[in-house]
Amino acid sequence: MSTAAAGLTLRTAEPLTREAFAPFGDVIQAEGAARHYTINGGNTERFHDLAAVEPGVDGRAIVSLFRGQPRALPFRVEMMERHPLASQAFMPLSGRPYLVVVAPPGAAPTAADLRVFLASAEQGVNYAPGVWHHPLLALDAVCDFLVVDRAGPGHNCDEVELPEALLIDLPR
Repeated sequence: MSTAAAGLTLRTAEPLTREAFAPFGDVIQAEGAARHYTINGGNTERFHDLAAVEPGVDGRAIVSLFRGQPRALPFRVEMMERHPLASQAFMPLSGRPYLVVVAPPGAAPTAADLRVFLASAEQGVNYAPGVWHHPLLALDAVCDFLVVDRAGPGHNCDEVELPEALLIDLPR
């Protein structure tokens, strides 16, 4: 849902689903996983192959922790970034929902190109290579995320300022 006010577009976050997010990458979530099975003598349920981690040519996959500061809503999206060489996966660790803002790969996005998703505390995302996305958008409190992305040679982070900001909010 969008409305224009004072040169700004307002977009309300939509629920994060595998189908809606598919053009941008993978949703990482146990619920509805395609393959899962019991391991470790019946004590563990493995939810298998939930995201296509792509480290790119000459890259290697690394695991990091990111600590996101909470953002006040409504929030103005004024910039986006992308990683042209590899995917980047985020899995929340703090038990809190967060926002995901994305645009398709290709030319620098405008506010009209952006999709806004509300991710639950049990959902992670894996941005496909080249997908435009906003940096972490934690809500209400400081939140930690387990991040799987690329280390290696080459420039792997492009940032752009949007020609017009997008104002995002949660559904009421």
